[in-house]
Amino acid sequence: MPELPEVETVARSIAPLVGRRILNAEFRCLRVLRGGDPDEMAARLEGRRIQRIERYGKFILISIEGGGYLVVHLGMTGRLLLGGPAGKHTHAILTLDRGVLLYDDSRQFGRLQFSEDFPERIARLGPEPLEVGFDDFARALKRRKTKIKALLLNQDFLRGIGNIYADESLFRAGIHPLAIASRLRGDRPRRLYDAIGQVLREAIAAGGSSISDYVDAEGRKGFFQVQHRVYQRAGEPCLTCGRPIRRVLVAQRSSHYCPYCQKR
Repeated sequence: MPELPEVETVARSIAPLVGRRILNAEFRCLRVLRGGDPDEMAARLEGRRIQRIERYGKFILISIEGGGYLVVHLGMTGRLLLGGPAGKHTHAILTLDRGVLLYDDSRQFGRLQFSEDFPERIARLGPEPLEVGFDDFARALKRRKTKIKALLLNQDFLRGIGNIYADESLFRAGIHPLAIASRLRGDRPRRLYDAIGQVLREAIAAGGSSISDYVDAEGRKGFFQVQHRVYQRAGEPCLTCGRPIRRVLVAQRSSHYCPYCQKR
């Protein structure tokens, strides 16, 4: 599933649509619509301009002239694409006064929603990892008696981090995924805080990680996957110590780590 860096890359790649007017909206698949009738949703969008495009966690919020938001969650295989022909997996088409925005989703796990107000489920998410201060981050850690990998995946703790960037951040911080968050002492909270920021910024600069289907709105793949140090490298040598990377399940998710470089 696209995580913060991938969603940020997609949001930036459709940023040129700000100011464009939506001439026609077509929604072809009820499954990807959240709480909306396709005709009613189209009517709310048609004739209105796109005012702002931003990422919020793993969501893209497209602010619409006159109020309201088109909310996009890409799920596992969702894509926002600028131009090109519609295909069998195209479930939404926004025809603009200049250009076309398509939503493709082969597995239909993504969701589109129109909301007149800022969506409540998004407002409930935790702080932005690239904006939260260290003191707030450290205090939140102390309150959580749970495995640190599970906590990083919890969108109420920090919004936008998923499996890839949790694994990579924990490796850089030298923290085992099964370590208990509230028991992190000394400089370990600071190391984790710094590692999260470094990993996310580097991944955004690289256009995200293209593990399977992910591309930006121009169809370009990211290349941060070539910089992964542990994610999906089970059995391969650690780039630091040379010992094999291991895999363990945490919160029903595969976690990749070096048992020698990462301590509980």
